[in-house]
Amino acid sequence: MERIYGYCRISRKQQSIDRQIRNILAEYPTARIYQEAYTGTKMTGRKEFDKLLKTVRSGDTIVFDSVSRMSRNAEDGTATYFQLLEAGVNLVFLKEHHIDTATYTEKLNSQIEAIKTGDATTDKLINAIIEALQEYMASLARQQIRLAFEQAQKEVDDLHQRTAEGIETARRAGKQIGQEKGRKLTTKKSIKVKELILKHSADFSGVLNDVDCMALINGLQDCNVSRNSYYKYKRELRQEAES
Repeated sequence: MERIYGYCRISRKQQSIDRQIRNILAEYPTARIYQEAYTGTKMTGRKEFDKLLKTVRSGDTIVFDSVSRMSRNAEDGTATYFQLLEAGVNLVFLKEHHIDTATYTEKLNSQIEAIKTGDATTDKLINAIIEALQEYMASLARQQIRLAFEQAQKEVDDLHQRTAEGIETARRAGKQIGQEKGRKLTTKKSIKVKELILKHSADFSGVLNDVDCMALINGLQDCNVSRNSYYKYKRELRQEAES
């Protein structure tokens, strides 16, 4: 029995993923949706996509809103496309149906009947031309798939270039780029973590050493802290106490 999956991806959690989900479910209402926020062009490290790859079997279908949601890296995207195709998994791209695996397979399997003229030499020549034409059509179909992933990669490459150019323009104009050196960035999370450090660290009002204090903080919901951030917050607390 064919199982249908939808894969949706955004680059940042602040973005909305609803449009992608809505587009997929509009055409495939029974699709099971895998979704995640992941920044970067590489396909490795996407937890939900990795889960999906381990779940799909031959005959299953994966639906993407667009080719860029599968990959914005031409090498990775093309390689994964053909790996899944070889495994019998159907791929559907709502905005690029011309590279759906069904479309590619149809082009690949389209055969021109051999010609029989009655003359062996003529038949050999014409059928050699037909065979070459079929190989050309298959190659062209593969190039279209590669081109789609290259275009997706170009979009993100162009964005990075425009961002770099914008930063350089602002720098030349004397504008501050990023956070000023020495300035503390205050967030709800940093405030909460600092309160916990003050309460539980033996260096302040508590009894816990740094290892145990970090373990306590990281054991709380939505309040994890890295080692570097933990010690940075401790330094800031000491500075605040001294000022």
